[in-house]
Amino acid sequence: MTDRPNYITPSGYAVLRAEYDALLGDERPKLVDVISWAAGNGDRSENGDYIYGRKRLREIDRRLGFLARRMKAAKIVDPSAQADRSRVWFGATVTIADEDDNERDLTLVGDDETDAGAGKIGWNAPLARALRGSTVGDLRRVTLPAGEREYEVIAIDYPEARA
Repeated sequence: MTDRPNYITPSGYAVLRAEYDALLGDERPKLVDVISWAAGNGDRSENGDYIYGRKRLREIDRRLGFLARRMKAAKIVDPSAQADRSRVWFGATVTIADEDDNERDLTLVGDDETDAGAGKIGWNAPLARALRGSTVGDLRRVTLPAGEREYEVIAIDYPEARA
């Protein structure tokens, strides 16, 4: 883990919190009941419910620990409250074009919220780092696994402030 802040949008934090609450309040207690029932059935060495239950319980506890650490380190940033909307900062939706004039929209979100299929890239991804602070018309070079590429910033958009 690095010393970088773990920026996250309010909706991204809500997703982490919902997963944590579901695991801790619903799935884990049910699993503990199954393990207790299976343990009472005698020989545990060949008891599939007991063996699988213990394995799954360890997985849940590991995930709960991970989620707790991520939520504790989270710095919630509401993109709609961004004062400087002329530059690319956290939460911006950016339209970029590559050298072949292929355009695509990307939204810079927290690293826990990334979803490449939906155009959401992590704040610390190489392309997001290259775009930070840019304005419309800027050219930015970035080294990606496929090689070095250059992108032009076509448009910058932020969500509207909530009333």
